[in-house]
Amino acid sequence: MLSEEIRRKYLDFFADKNHCIIPSASLIPENDPTTLFTGSGMQPLVPYLLGERHPLGRRLADSQKCFRSKDIDDVGDNRHTTFFEMLGNWSLGDYFKKEQINWVFEFLTKELKLNPEKIFVTVFSGNEHLNIPKDNVSVKLWKENFKKLGIDAKVVDSAEEKGLQNGKIFYYNEEKNWWSRSGMPDNMPINEPGGPDSEIFWDFRENLRLHENSPWKNKPCHVNCDCGRFLEIGNSVFMEYKKAENGFIRLSQQNVDFGGGLERLTAASNDDFDIFNCDFFAPLKEVIENISNKKYGTSQKETKSFRIILDHLRAATFLVADGAFPSNKGQGYFARRLIRRAIRFAYKLGIDKDFTDIAITAVINKYNNYYPYLDKNKENIINNISEEERKFRKTLENGLKIFEKLSHDNITGKDAFDLYQSYGFPAEMIIELAREKNINVDVKDFEKLLYEHRNLSRTSSAGMFKGGLADTSEQTIELHTAAHLFLAALKKILNNEVNQKGSNITAERLRFDFSYDKKLTEKQISDIEHMVNQIIKEGYKVRFEEMDLADAKKIGATGVFDSKYGEKVKVYTISNGKNIFSKEICGGPHVDKTSVLGTFKIIKEESVSSGVRRIKAVLK
Repeated sequence: MLSEEIRRKYLDFFADKNHCIIPSASLIPENDPTTLFTGSGMQPLVPYLLGERHPLGRRLADSQKCFRSKDIDDVGDNRHTTFFEMLGNWSLGDYFKKEQINWVFEFLTKELKLNPEKIFVTVFSGNEHLNIPKDNVSVKLWKENFKKLGIDAKVVDSAEEKGLQNGKIFYYNEEKNWWSRSGMPDNMPINEPGGPDSEIFWDFRENLRLHENSPWKNKPCHVNCDCGRFLEIGNSVFMEYKKAENGFIRLSQQNVDFGGGLERLTAASNDDFDIFNCDFFAPLKEVIENISNKKYGTSQKETKSFRIILDHLRAATFLVADGAFPSNKGQGYFARRLIRRAIRFAYKLGIDKDFTDIAITAVINKYNNYYPYLDKNKENIINNISEEERKFRKTLENGLKIFEKLSHDNITGKDAFDLYQSYGFPAEMIIELAREKNINVDVKDFEKLLYEHRNLSRTSSAGMFKGGLADTSEQTIELHTAAHLFLAALKKILNNEVNQKGSNITAERLRFDFSYDKKLTEKQISDIEHMVNQIIKEGYKVRFEEMDLADAKKIGATGVFDSKYGEKVKVYTISNGKNIFSKEICGGPHVDKTSVLGTFKIIKEESVSSGVRRIKAVLK
């Protein structure tokens, strides 16, 4: 079954269950300063899970683009990808465990026709310390569903120590069966929502040798084993808790948050344990095979290189399309890292010429039916990635020259780290080239320096993105409102064709990217500040209406991307009587009156990429 068919079947199935289908949000999150990327399906919906009313109702479904930077180093095996689509369905205080488990089982076994004998599930074993009970309700529902198909589903504990034990339903603790964006309960910040979950696994049982040939061969194989035999294909989170000062409290509503990886569901549907054999990678794989004169799957080493290239270029395409242009910091750092890593592994396949323009075209063509904005931005996406490719090929050439100068003697950890840090020369390549010349590299010292560097980078990032998850502090709300004033002022002073390209708002500052092809003059900056502060001073009212997207367009409301919004939207108007200053589609929240905002001050103006400028501003 093709991925497009699975996506369509899923959305149609939940539309029939009275769910409103919402479009994917951007990979660049809005108003969540603690995270660089949208890494889960629930992330854009946090305010609604906490109780805010969604304009489209209490039942939603979608296919959400996701990117997880922490998985970059894991790419290369049969199942890890940095970019993926998460098929999701949501109950915002409506249905709960019974409907969810029944519907998911029906979708998997009837719509996708997956063999129930190869479906296994896990549930939460409870935690007395947290005062959260064992999830016996979900166990009962799963047993009933399996029984309808003639399967007596045995329930077992301690699978990690004792293995499968002929079980079908398994209890695990919060390390495996608790979900929040911050991981386990102890890691969650105050007010972050989470809850027990029930995960669904597919058994590639024809590949039993996977465990026998894995690093875990001397341990019992179970559904959460990392050998590759079992693949998680879906997870129903019963999100009914919120972290409080002392433990957990119940949310005002019981929520369901289901996420099923489209890539993994496709692999299960095809019963192929290698995700990279699925259709969404096929056109790009063909391009790489033709350019390299190598075949995917021929050797383990080359297969790893293929997988890294396939994943990284697909992910980079979507990141750049959503505004993460290659750079040295923020989201752009990861776009750059993916592109450079893909080129390095292409180099290992013998590809020593520019190829990303053809590769990115293959990705765009594959996804354009569902994400037509890719084709609209095709030239900009290809230009940014191709330019990064050209830069890195020069880096490789310079790094090789420096390496030649160092490679007469053993290479110290500091020399290797300087080559990595100053020239961007990949660490693995330094070690590989040294091995070819029978030269030793002080790997231990190099790794120590690298570890210290990465810890420093993490600390720096933590400082840059401090704040509460889905931050709704008063300062953030004020800056969010100020962003509306700023965009309206930009359009009036520069030109009406200026469009927002992204934003990041913390309690301390506003960062705003917009389309403009030249540096702002001091007078333009001064005029923008003056206009915004005049509206603040005059105390314009801020109000919102819910309306259809088509009606919002008719009344001239602006928005970032049409694909972000559902059929019904919130339109925030900032006005003083009949004098309307700003009318913008937005999710909120905002202040009620501009007079509470203080003084708007632009502190920095800079270029982000060709045709895109960035402003940083504060309220004093």
